[in-house]
Amino acid sequence: MKPKPLKLIFLFFLLNILFIRCNDQIIETYVANVPIYLSYEDFRNAIKSEPPQDIQNPGKIYFYHNLLFINEYLKGIHVIDNSNPSSPQKQSFISIPGNVDLAIKNDILFADSYIDLISLDISDPENIKVVGRKKDIFPYVLPPYDEDYRVDEVDFEKGIVVDWELKKITKEIEQRTYPVFPYSDKTDFMVNTYSSGNTGYSDNNSSLGVGGSMARFAIKNNTLFIIDNYNYTLKVFNIENYSDIILSNTIYTTWAIETLFPYKNYLFMGSQNGLMIYDISKPQYPEFISDHWHATSCDPVVVEGNYAYITLRSGNSCGAIENRLDVIDISNIINPIHLESYAMDEPYGLGIDDSILFVCDGSSGLKIFDITDKLRITDNLIAQFRDIQAYDAIPFNDVLMLIGDDGLYQYDYSNIKDIELLSTIAVNVK
Repeated sequence: MKPKPLKLIFLFFLLNILFIRCNDQIIETYVANVPIYLSYEDFRNAIKSEPPQDIQNPGKIYFYHNLLFINEYLKGIHVIDNSNPSSPQKQSFISIPGNVDLAIKNDILFADSYIDLISLDISDPENIKVVGRKKDIFPYVLPPYDEDYRVDEVDFEKGIVVDWELKKITKEIEQRTYPVFPYSDKTDFMVNTYSSGNTGYSDNNSSLGVGGSMARFAIKNNTLFIIDNYNYTLKVFNIENYSDIILSNTIYTTWAIETLFPYKNYLFMGSQNGLMIYDISKPQYPEFISDHWHATSCDPVVVEGNYAYITLRSGNSCGAIENRLDVIDISNIINPIHLESYAMDEPYGLGIDDSILFVCDGSSGLKIFDITDKLRITDNLIAQFRDIQAYDAIPFNDVLMLIGDDGLYQYDYSNIKDIELLSTIAVNVK
């Protein structure tokens, strides 16, 4: 007896369901960045003094009591005896996983270590001691990865991602009947794009160090200011008791804040869309005073007297289309006025000392200007040192300490008409 048409239709429908169910799993093979983890316990026990190491991937630079501290990006800090700038000597290396920024007061070094803020006793740089730790104060961040490949799933319970390895992965994935959007490598929600290097502010206090113009850390009295550029906030810490750091205030600022420059009782904050000025006469309670907006760009800032100097750089994630140096009149602090702009090539950090402006102009090297006449700065180029990839600089006591992709350079500018290269420590990429 032949099946009735209705039964045939039902049978056909049933077979199709079984066919779909048998094929709702597919196999995908691809190459991805697979995380390498450091357990939270090992991560928090990893800080230690080590013998001197080669500089391979330099970041921020900091000067304190004849010692130079150079960040090795996400790895730690090189300590260099700079009592004789003509012959700097590598002294030790402080291993700090996830380190990018630092600041020092009274022989206590404050540093980020991925998600934690730590304080170290550096009175003996070859035998540092961890004296304080504020856990889970920063967002979980991922180290750089090969952007030509997707990022495999991260399990935050396993610990800190300290590196990646490329692996071929074969996975059984579910085939869905509704649209599936292509995999996106966008992990910006976790990746903190650190800005690297705060030209100096010592508050006339020898207990404080001096940083470069691209720093996220700054200290005034017993207050440590830190930019959290993931959450668009300025975090304010009480460091009077360095073994028990207290987060005392959080200031919500603006999109993409990047750098800090304290000057007198003010904190100048550079963001990708402008300059903001805060009153820090009561350091624990910063008070917004004024701002100056510009086109989207990366922009470290330095200040001297009644003027602020900002570099804006294009060709980067900041979205800028111009490379320039801006001069801002801050004589009326509540109403900053744009005075003049000057074309640059690829400006990064900058430093200032007694009307001498040092501009790290990327692949165009170091440019040194007499800025006495604010309206004719580029007409007064004192010197230019090419063939270095200049990144950030600290001018201090007639010695310019400059860090770049290819290493450390130091110049004697006591005779501004005859600037002399004192020494170099080259990057050694293995």
